[in-house]
Amino acid sequence: MNILGIETSCDETSAAVLQDDRVLSNIISSQLIHKTYGGVVPELASREHERLIVSVVDRAITEANIQKTDLDVIAATAGPGLIGAVMVGLCFAQGLGFSLGIPLVPINHIEAHIFSPFIQETGSRKTLSEPFVSLTVSGGHTMLSLVDTNLHYSVIGRTIDDAAGEAFDKTGKMLGLDYPAGPRIDRLAHDGDPKFHRFPRALTSHSKTSRSYRDNFDFSFSGLKTSVLNYIEQHDRAFIQKHLPDIAASIQAAIVDVLVEKTVAAAQKHNVANISVAGGVSANSGLRMKMASACKQRGILLTIPKAVYSTDNAAMIASLASLKLARGITEKNSYDVPPFAAFRYPLRHES
Repeated sequence: MNILGIETSCDETSAAVLQDDRVLSNIISSQLIHKTYGGVVPELASREHERLIVSVVDRAITEANIQKTDLDVIAATAGPGLIGAVMVGLCFAQGLGFSLGIPLVPINHIEAHIFSPFIQETGSRKTLSEPFVSLTVSGGHTMLSLVDTNLHYSVIGRTIDDAAGEAFDKTGKMLGLDYPAGPRIDRLAHDGDPKFHRFPRALTSHSKTSRSYRDNFDFSFSGLKTSVLNYIEQHDRAFIQKHLPDIAASIQAAIVDVLVEKTVAAAQKHNVANISVAGGVSANSGLRMKMASACKQRGILLTIPKAVYSTDNAAMIASLASLKLARGITEKNSYDVPPFAAFRYPLRHES
């Protein structure tokens, strides 16, 4: 079965083709226009998706060495995301599916991240087994889920304010780094001292105000942003530039410590021996190393997708569609799919 996946939830226009679970192509076109504004501008993102969607889909089909008429199913992100951006990909998928007479499967973008560790380029599934705790961490989302059998999951923790990726980008912007600042903080941190300055770690064992952190798997990063801003205002620009790697390393350590502690604690509380980390921030080297170390010390199996499948990509959209279709747990016969329709058929339990 050939599945075309389409992803346009934010600022990546992506299309991928999976054949019997094997990735034949995965084209990702990142929008550089937003660098001028220091963040994603929704209207510009939508226009870029409109400009790129046809060529990106054509490239994915060509690279997969198939014809459009060889497609059996189309899967497209139906939310969450920027409403205009989601509409571009979803409407394109509806039109293409209708013209080819093949079914459309709407996919929840966050669920696709959760199950992205199952993507395989060789056609065989990864060794990650259920149940497992999933940390989904990106520019717009930070969420902990307990994944059970048959793709069911329950949300056991989420950010109460800002996402981890947003904290990386906005603190980086305060330091004068170009957007997206997260990867730049990661690179600077390699040459810095993470103990140079201790920024707050909210809702953790390191927090002076948290009394029930052991059973609290929610996240909060707004206080970290405020703390970084106050720190910058207390020092002149020369000092900040001189110690930029140290400050970057300290910021990264504060974010990573929270993510690792919460995830490992959740796995231990629920007696789970498997952890997965997905989403754009999972590419952060500091997070990968600290999470790997923490899991190894506790005998927990850690699975992180390849970097190309961690950020927003269409392969994860097509892969989740394949998983759902194989289990008969999705509708696939309607072209009248409004944005966020995937939430009408949630995989998760009530949490």
